[in-house]
Amino acid sequence: MNLPLTEPGAADGAPGDHLLEVDGLSVEFRTDHGTVRAVRDVSWHLDKGETLAILGESGSGKSVSAQAIMGILDSPPARITSGEIRFNGTDLLTLPAEEQRAMRGEQVSMVFQDALSALNPVFTVGSQIAEMFRVHRGTSKKEAMDKAAELMDRVRIPGARNRVKDHPHQFSGGMRQRVMIAMALALDPAVIIADEPTTALDVTVQAQIIDLLLDLQRENGMGIVLITHDLGVVAETADRVGVMYAGRIVETGSIEEVFSRPAHPYTAGLMNSIPRVDQIGSRLSPIVGSPPSLAAIPVGCAFHPRCPRAVDLCRSEDPRLVEVGPGRRSACHFAKDVLDA
Repeated sequence: MNLPLTEPGAADGAPGDHLLEVDGLSVEFRTDHGTVRAVRDVSWHLDKGETLAILGESGSGKSVSAQAIMGILDSPPARITSGEIRFNGTDLLTLPAEEQRAMRGEQVSMVFQDALSALNPVFTVGSQIAEMFRVHRGTSKKEAMDKAAELMDRVRIPGARNRVKDHPHQFSGGMRQRVMIAMALALDPAVIIADEPTTALDVTVQAQIIDLLLDLQRENGMGIVLITHDLGVVAETADRVGVMYAGRIVETGSIEEVFSRPAHPYTAGLMNSIPRVDQIGSRLSPIVGSPPSLAAIPVGCAFHPRCPRAVDLCRSEDPRLVEVGPGRRSACHFAKDVLDA
């Protein structure tokens, strides 16, 4: 029997039970070439001290959902068509614009994936971090710069006091990402959304950045939303995962359960594409084809053109996200079969 379309956040407790809740969020872009349905009825929740990973291929809607939460979508053409974004029970979308900016700047912060583009090349990194204190706290220029140096030291930038007057191009990729983390931490937010924080970094630096985020989380109990397509990073850091495909959540659950027993063919395909040390010499099993255009999402299940289990039902009826076990949900007509495979 199909259960109502739901996902942790909308279903697991009353509104306001969680630190951050996204409930039924839909975002579309009106373009000259049609409507792009970038995010479709997405729901999830985050608790204090928890790490939630949002996983999926490029173009699945991960970053757009994060931008909607932060209120930084380009509008037009972007438009939130439905849903709620609740922080401690307060729907951010219903607040006046000034209160939204204050809440998002102080309570919910974001680490962007491309630090070089996110940082202003004209200003020193110290002045860009200090601006957070001057705008939101009204501190003096000297005090703000002192706090900027303290934050740079906190995120382990060597010689922080001597580097506050350096410009972004004078830092390595990993150090620039640390500057971005320092900016996100400036106002002691309760939630950090990290959008592909290790993109374009080598493996060693990736590990350092992730370890830094987790150490900072342990210090102050903040919640982390980790948006990524890196399965290795997810396995090492997250408590729960939401898998996105074609703008919607197709599977949720704990990291251990989802990685060991996927309940959706897309998740299973992702797992099968990971090289494993216990299968040296064996061939990988990539997912055939490419994700669909969000301006022309297939009728029925969006994954059916790439799915080895697809039947006529999949081509005509979009499966709902239903419970397949305690804390487990999957949007597949044959979720139980996939789970037991």
